[in-house]
Amino acid sequence: MDIILSNSSKKPLYEQIASQIKNQIISGVLKEGDALPSMRLLAKELRISVITTKRAYEELEKEGFIETATGRGSFVAKRNIELIKEEQLKIIEQHLEKSIEVAKSSGISLEELSDLLVTLYRED
Repeated sequence: MDIILSNSSKKPLYEQIASQIKNQIISGVLKEGDALPSMRLLAKELRISVITTKRAYEELEKEGFIETATGRGSFVAKRNIELIKEEQLKIIEQHLEKSIEVAKSSGISLEELSDLLVTLYRED
């Protein structure tokens, strides 16, 4: 599994892991029913604490991206990818609405806001 961690990122390591696994599920790299590496194995490969991988897997399970079966491991959940994307778009839309509200009340132009969005999107 390709996961790249950055110590200079503002995101905690568990969020970086969860985010990259989500992206692999949404893009189809990881498919329904695919097994994920064990928490211990992933921690060893990434040279991080098992607690960190455990937290990432817990987040993914809570959000319905993976299912964990005791003694069997963790697997990509059986979910409609289009539904997942729609849920993610709804979250993005809510955040953007708040940002637009702040921008308007601060006199920030659409062009400035758009430039900021492009810069932040390309940063990661």
